[in-house]
Amino acid sequence: MGNENELIILQMNDSHGYLELHDEYFWEDGEQVYKEVGGYARITRYFDRVREEDPDSVIALDNGDTIHGTYPVVESEGEVMKPILNSMGFDAWTAHWDFAYRPEHLIDYAKDLEYPLLAINCFYEDTDELVFDPYKVVDKSEMKIGIIGIANTIVDKTMPDHFSEGVYLTLGDEELPGHVQELKEEKNVDLIVVLAHLGYPQELKLAREIDGIDVLVSGHTHNRLYQPVEVNETVIIQSGCHGSFVGRLDLKIKDGEIGEYEHELVTMDSYIEPDKRVEEMVDRAKAPHKEVLNEVVGQTEISLARDRVMETTMDNLLLKAMIDASGTSLAFSNGWRYASPVPPGEITMEDLWNIVPTDPPVSTCEITGQELWDMIEENLENTFASDPYGQMGGYVKRSYGINVYFKVENPPRYRIQEFFVGDERLDRDKTYEASFITTQGIPARYGSNRKDLDIKAVGALERYLKKNSPVEPELEGTFIPI
Repeated sequence: MGNENELIILQMNDSHGYLELHDEYFWEDGEQVYKEVGGYARITRYFDRVREEDPDSVIALDNGDTIHGTYPVVESEGEVMKPILNSMGFDAWTAHWDFAYRPEHLIDYAKDLEYPLLAINCFYEDTDELVFDPYKVVDKSEMKIGIIGIANTIVDKTMPDHFSEGVYLTLGDEELPGHVQELKEEKNVDLIVVLAHLGYPQELKLAREIDGIDVLVSGHTHNRLYQPVEVNETVIIQSGCHGSFVGRLDLKIKDGEIGEYEHELVTMDSYIEPDKRVEEMVDRAKAPHKEVLNEVVGQTEISLARDRVMETTMDNLLLKAMIDASGTSLAFSNGWRYASPVPPGEITMEDLWNIVPTDPPVSTCEITGQELWDMIEENLENTFASDPYGQMGGYVKRSYGINVYFKVENPPRYRIQEFFVGDERLDRDKTYEASFITTQGIPARYGSNRKDLDIKAVGALERYLKKNSPVEPELEGTFIPI
């Protein structure tokens, strides 16, 4: 009879630089309600509280999307987060939007953290060598735990080009079995934990296909898993977004096998006392920008949220602002998932920066009806591919001025049933004027005469609100699955 060991895995994923308490939506009795949750000071205090139970049994992991997403973080290219992250006691992290300041920045940034960035699937273009360590071995509860990292594969496929200058990323499915084998046979680890940022559907398939993964800590798709999922003897958890939640997985391990386990999706609410030292770091990070970010620029009659796959109130506000700034009748932006909701009431400059923290220029182009059709078909495939490995985006492309009826279950290029521009059926031979932000709005291979306007996204939002507040950007049925 072998000894039974206990291990606690703590997870923060997709925190997107949300430094302090912020509004998050919850469902109660069929209604959407808003509560203030999150903040690194509360996450740190919760981590420390769990470590006090048994310091030798705790592993803390960060799935990435960490150093990008809010104004103080983006303005400093993540610099303000270094002391905060180093105080939280993470064992490892991996990356996605963290590539936004260019790979060379991320490489240097990772060197300043007291724990490694792990990625088995990020390679230098010129040498095909790994950019980051593929795994880390930690000793916990008299066991050796192998932690393998997988960064997001879409960094060099659907993100802006500068995210992947000099590097390329694979899915990681071909590399993973070799690292599992190496850890078990050469490093003699007792347990394999995969720290991934591919997305829940992709990671479920990965776990089905590859044996030997004991725990898969999932990220990217902002799933709130109140109960873990077990696939091919792999326990899988994911823990929401914005640092609003922490996942806690308690494992009992005997002879290298997981026996019983318990899981809790812990809400980081105001009942958790914040860590004072981290709270001071957050205050210092926000202090230079407080006056600007607290400025009230408008009012909303309805909640603004990125809470739905097809269309959201938050993005309809952004698209209307782009149309107002450009004079076009069509507008497109990426189907981003990040950005904490804005409840009915005041809208501040901080809210605008949360909606579009990259603040790209509003751009325009001419685009044919056939290109519009092909672009939307491509995006529907990226979102709803029947093979999870083909799912390459966030939500459906945010669009305004069009109305699309489609079959989710149809194969690629055959989903659209009806396509209207305004009140008229799409003319594939006609050229339309459209506005967009970033190549995620309209990829470079579509459209012609692309121009950047003198106004950026945040400025367009501010101007639109000052002209039209209070706003009520209701859902309009832009995309209808039939």
